[in-house]
Amino acid sequence: QVQLVESGGGLVQTGESLRLSCVVPGRTMWRYTIGWFRQAPGMDREFVAVITSSDSSTYYASSVEGRFTISRDNAKNSVYLQMTNLKPEDTAVYYCAAHYLGTYDSRRNYNYWGQGTQVTVAS
Repeated sequence: QVQLVESGGGLVQTGESLRLSCVVPGRTMWRYTIGWFRQAPGMDREFVAVITSSDSSTYYASSVEGRFTISRDNAKNSVYLQMTNLKPEDTAVYYCAAHYLGTYDSRRNYNYWGQGTQVTVAS
């Protein structure tokens, strides 16, 4: 069992920034490819970004590319999601997850999930 813990969510205004953190306590973060997903009320959970374990390659959903940046600090067992120029449509619960196999953009290919952190962007 792998535990993931998100933090950093909150209420911001349109155009502001937030940085989310995902920690894997007691584990070596470098072993895991970590993705961020989000789920708005009444919507499916959707892929946001991923950073690989092998070479820290990053991939983004088109809706956030250029505004969000995923990074990792293996010494701190942490993965971050820096979100800039936030929009009301970014409002959702954000989850980090450990990738298991297959494509990076499908939630089915992640086998461990955090509890989520709420991000609300006011217009």
